Amino acid sequence: MLGMSTPRVLFVCTGNSARSIMGEALLRHRSKGRFEAHSAGMEPKGVNPLTLEVLSEIDVNTQGLSSKNTMDFLGRMRVHHAIVVCDSAQQSCPRIQPFAAQMHYWPFPDP
Repeated sequence: MLGMSTPRVLFVCTGNSARSIMGEALLRHRSKGRFEAHSAGMEPKGVNPLTLEVLSEIDVNTQGLSSKNTMDFLGRMRVHHAIVVCDSAQQSCPRIQPFAAQMHYWPFPDP
């Protein structure tokens, strides 16, 4: 079971280029340290430059954001909440389930 530390949240998408990156950045920005936010993709494609532009426009820090693979997290850290933000990644979720205490499906259209 996870301890009483800061809740760890992982946003999951297929490419980890826009939706999951935005989730990570926005949660980090809005929670002001109450959550440890991460993002990853089933098939990371690199961060879309427009994602960084949009986040910068609303004064969200984009420093350190990068496209990561879910394999960077599986078996390496447990998360309190894994939030899947696209249909394609949702279909691959059974392999994420064991390391996430709670799974959430919040689909967003691909921007």
